[in-house]
Amino acid sequence: MKVLVVDDSILFRKAMTEVLTSLPDVEVVGQAQNGKLAVQKVRELQPDLVTLDMEMPEMDGLAVLDALKAAGNMPVVIVVSALTRQGGKLTLQALQKGAFDFVTKPETANAEESRKALLEELTPRIKALTLRFGIRGILRGAAAVTQEQTKSQAVAAPRPAIDSVGVRMARLTGAAKPELVLMGVSTGGPNALAVMLPTLPLLGVPVLIVQHMPPIFTQSLAESLSSKCTLRVREASHGETAEADTIYIAPGGRHMRLVPGPEGCKMIQITDDPPENNCRPAVDYLFRSVAHHFPGRAMGVILTGMGSDGTLGLRLLKRHGCFVIAQDEASSIIYGMPKSAVDAGVVDEVLPLETIAGRIASVVRSGS
Repeated sequence: MKVLVVDDSILFRKAMTEVLTSLPDVEVVGQAQNGKLAVQKVRELQPDLVTLDMEMPEMDGLAVLDALKAAGNMPVVIVVSALTRQGGKLTLQALQKGAFDFVTKPETANAEESRKALLEELTPRIKALTLRFGIRGILRGAAAVTQEQTKSQAVAAPRPAIDSVGVRMARLTGAAKPELVLMGVSTGGPNALAVMLPTLPLLGVPVLIVQHMPPIFTQSLAESLSSKCTLRVREASHGETAEADTIYIAPGGRHMRLVPGPEGCKMIQITDDPPENNCRPAVDYLFRSVAHHFPGRAMGVILTGMGSDGTLGLRLLKRHGCFVIAQDEASSIIYGMPKSAVDAGVVDEVLPLETIAGRIASVVRSGS
């Protein structure tokens, strides 16, 4: 994997280069200290991946993305962002312009800690990209099903082989209408949510989302989505009641769970419990709380993302007959979290992204 490192700080370029070259099958082929030079070097070096600073002289990161897209054959771009409110807004705009994912600049005491933090963030992304490039190479040498054919077919996943009394009774008596919609998403999530949530109609139930993001960024995500959606969208707050037709996004860097509140209401709690699956917020954490406190009263949706977060929580939800949808591989940026759930047998339907909102509405309204 050929990588171009773009940042106006010579110290950060050095740290990023050292981290990337320590990873297997990665070669840093060049560096650029401003956006204008970055566009030129992409044209000359043809890198597979660009790590792109957002705030630079000459040409900022957003302008670089526009120029690369206009030129065609844009490489994969990982945005490098400051952990600030402005950084969050710029990152969301970069993702909308075609960036693959983002990492945040470490706020650490010394260079060694910064390199360690960068290594932790970059390693899973580079692994995911390596797999993606490998699959792309295989497909180029084989006859592939067209994207239109793939998207037009909803794949029915095998029913989970769970012999609990709850599942058997649910099948006999008919599925209950969900009182909650739960979603888990990671890499590629902001764009997936921006496509899917605006098409979600009024449902009469709350929607709770865990998107793997750092602090501050989720507030920017909620604000961005709020202007596009029929439902209200907000970053969740500790102690508030989950209200119908409101989308609650877990705050970056903190867990979100749902517990019974006064007079039978559904209360959101925000906690600093330890990370799960190396994530905080974690999808499993939310799903598990609902399975425990509101068994059989939710439906689950698992979208694009790296890793397997959400699978264990979905297993608990399925024991009580909850309906589960997973995003399909063709429309996923990274088919990690959905694939893990499908392979575990805890998914009822695998659907293209653009059809998921309609299916959610039909399940909430009819129970099936």
